[in-house]
Amino acid sequence: MKEQGNEQQLDRSLGPLMLWGLGVGYVISGMYFGWNLGLAEGGTYGLAIATVFIIIMYFTFTFSYTELACAIPKAGGAFAYADRSLGRHLGFVAGMTQNIEFLFAPPAIAAAIGAYFNIFFPQFDTISIAIVAYLLFTAINISGVRIAASFELFITIIAVAELLIFAGITLPEFDAAKFTQNPLPNGLMGAFAAIPFAIWFFLAIEGVANVAEETINPQKNILIGFGSALGTLIFLCILTFVSAVGVAGWEAIVFPADGAEASDSPLPLALEQIVGSGHIMYHLLITIGLFGLVASFHGIILAAGRATFEYARVGYAPPFIAEINKKFKTPANALLFNMVVGITALLTGKTGEIIIIAVFGALGLYILSMFSFFALRKKEPELARPFKVPAYPWFPAIALTIAIIAMVSMIIYNPLQAMIYFAMLAASYVFFLVFIYKSDIVKSKEI
Repeated sequence: MKEQGNEQQLDRSLGPLMLWGLGVGYVISGMYFGWNLGLAEGGTYGLAIATVFIIIMYFTFTFSYTELACAIPKAGGAFAYADRSLGRHLGFVAGMTQNIEFLFAPPAIAAAIGAYFNIFFPQFDTISIAIVAYLLFTAINISGVRIAASFELFITIIAVAELLIFAGITLPEFDAAKFTQNPLPNGLMGAFAAIPFAIWFFLAIEGVANVAEETINPQKNILIGFGSALGTLIFLCILTFVSAVGVAGWEAIVFPADGAEASDSPLPLALEQIVGSGHIMYHLLITIGLFGLVASFHGIILAAGRATFEYARVGYAPPFIAEINKKFKTPANALLFNMVVGITALLTGKTGEIIIIAVFGALGLYILSMFSFFALRKKEPELARPFKVPAYPWFPAIALTIAIIAMVSMIIYNPLQAMIYFAMLAASYVFFLVFIYKSDIVKSKEI
């Protein structure tokens, strides 16, 4: 364990390849499940329109966020940036939005892991499998960041390879007439309803910033990791969307049968149209598809542990959460705390609602991070910035504008989840004002 003053420090061992694996791994489950539910809202064109704008948002946001991550390489990510540039009040809120995203995304993915395993082992309950996954991957994360990142890189490479294999089978069967069939079932307004599912394609890539304290030469490698991961994900998003929908139209990868509920497994449904459910490639896809879910589940657990750790390290959460395991130099208590919260959310059985709340958290993070970007440029113009965003101020302004539009659309189409999200923010902020803000621990900490 390294110490600097009274602060416990994380171990630096991550290079650009590991960061690429983490960045892609955080997100890649979004290619395997969930995104196709946006087709039920917007059809092919509606989800495509939403996805184009969300790609623009992530492209401009990621490069803006990289400037922050390289200038302030802290495990807290958005929380650290907002606290320094906007003050402790908005810093606390930014940290909570980040925690909501990172705490609510894993339970949704864990439920999907349980459902995949249940296909092969129906004797095991889906929730029980998901809980075992939580225990297993929390333990891997506690065992050391290099071990965790190496495992993440391995399963991410397999998951990427499987998407390429899937496209290789389905693209030769692409039918333009099927692809454009019933393209706007709910008109142009369906594109707004499809926004959360377009975001699900890329949700959590910003988690790369949360391992900045564990990165070798973060001022250089964070840029390489972020940029290469985003380029890979944009390519995979377009490839998966076109190859899956082009087989038999969007309805075939949303509804398994007439009158059935929407499925969150688009790739098996598309492949079944070509090779049938008994073919070896069909079973291979389901088996390896599990790697995509595991990559995101494991990766977001890693990023969430760092975010919660930093929150506690500056006094915004109980001090025991900020303790680093002496043997492995990892935020073990933060990881265990997040596991308990995640399993509790998992037991509600509300996977769809959990995804929506995670997306609300992400959008809150993006909005406050871009405000932090502009505030820091004004407040600390002389701050060393090893990387500066191109096309300033347009990139951060575009990211902020699209994120605000997406947030408004989410509130309109998901009012109940919006109420839950903002209630969590309000309750935590009141707790902050009453019990934390004036405490001696917080006053003595610098971010």
